[in-house]
Amino acid sequence: MIPLTPMTGDVELLYGNPETPGEPFVMRIRELPGTKVPPHTHPVDEHITVVQGTWYFGLGTEYRQEDLRELKAGSYAFAPAGTSMFGFSPDGAIVQVHGIGPFRIHWLGELATLDDKGADTVFRFPRGAHVRAGDREGTIAEGYRSGSIKQYEIERLNGDRFMADEASVHLQ
Repeated sequence: MIPLTPMTGDVELLYGNPETPGEPFVMRIRELPGTKVPPHTHPVDEHITVVQGTWYFGLGTEYRQEDLRELKAGSYAFAPAGTSMFGFSPDGAIVQVHGIGPFRIHWLGELATLDDKGADTVFRFPRGAHVRAGDREGTIAEGYRSGSIKQYEIERLNGDRFMADEASVHLQ
């Protein structure tokens, strides 16, 4: 029995190793408030259960807000191997995923982060910049771009983190 407890990282491995071929795995993924998950695929069947919060889940090769379906805590979704999918978490959620490895993510729009060479040509703001997004402010901890989706992971003074689209982020 593994109870739901506050997560300290983005992924918590509960059982198995998702990278081992033929081995079952179970993991919990913490989706920060404001997270948009760009279109991607996995080479394995994916069983998804929302264990906390609300997760919006869509199928397709293009991120389309109107194609997202609401999954409240306790909801289940299934995505067969190779299915293109995307998601959104307006207020944060914990999503539990299980399947048979190897679990890999293939981003349809590639993936760039602030750690990549040439990040200063991809992102407007560097790690450590003090910024405001809406009524929240904090320090940029990470940046992610896949396809047309570009977001920053921002850490508030109290240690909480949230995601914000680049267009909504301004230097403080």
